[in-house]
Amino acid sequence: MPGAPSELPTVVLNALMPTAQHLVIDRRGSTVWEVESERGHYAVKLGYAIEATADWPAQPWTALAPAREGAVLDQLGVTGVGYGEWEGGTWNFQPWREGPDLYKLWASCRRPDLPAEPQISVALECAGALAELHSKGWVHGDLQPAHFIIGPDRTHVIDLALARGGHVRERYDFPFRGCLVHYEAPEIARSVLATGKGEPTQAGDIYALGASLLISATGWRAVEYPDDAPRSVQRKAVADGRRRTVKAPGELGVLIDAMLSHSPEDRPTIYEVIKALH
Repeated sequence: MPGAPSELPTVVLNALMPTAQHLVIDRRGSTVWEVESERGHYAVKLGYAIEATADWPAQPWTALAPAREGAVLDQLGVTGVGYGEWEGGTWNFQPWREGPDLYKLWASCRRPDLPAEPQISVALECAGALAELHSKGWVHGDLQPAHFIIGPDRTHVIDLALARGGHVRERYDFPFRGCLVHYEAPEIARSVLATGKGEPTQAGDIYALGASLLISATGWRAVEYPDDAPRSVQRKAVADGRRRTVKAPGELGVLIDAMLSHSPEDRPTIYEVIKALH
């Protein structure tokens, strides 16, 4: 079975005719490339299945994720998107989003000496980008600091392979089995532990946004567990609500605490978050 690709597949090369390309992310199950061509500036994602190891179960869904994301972006009306299949899995290309992610942008807030105040305007831009997604009837399902790109003109939410809200053809679809546990809401963690599956919701996105703002502003996760704990142990800590006492400074900290409420009905909506930030 093909594994991580060492170069872009011919089908992508023919579609974009790159004038420059380089690999920017190489992780288990996917690679991301920055590609420039006469057509424009693109991010290209290639997915492939992860084979089982002694420490990790097989992950066939990673092969489908790029095409699923391409289908989601199509339904959201994003222009300049293409997706399809290569011999090892699926691929997509989409417009390259320029700018730092939330965690990088707030690096000065995490300095041990004289940390900077987190910018409310940046939090507001992140909330606005999420509100736009929610207004179209979609939930992200995989929010984390790296998925907020703070661009020169606007903030973009990226990595929509796990998003729910419309129809994705069965060929590319797969169940939602949770996300990065640092940003997973307690009710989703409980469902994944009990059934192996979960359901992304707007309230779950609010929790993930709060956890993203907290770790970016302070360097601390919302929930306490050992860094090297197994995924199931991490989820159990999230499901049980083992919140840290750490808070972001000022009124932002009060808002983040509300966003991280254990019960989804106690969390503000995205529009209430925006109102509070204003």
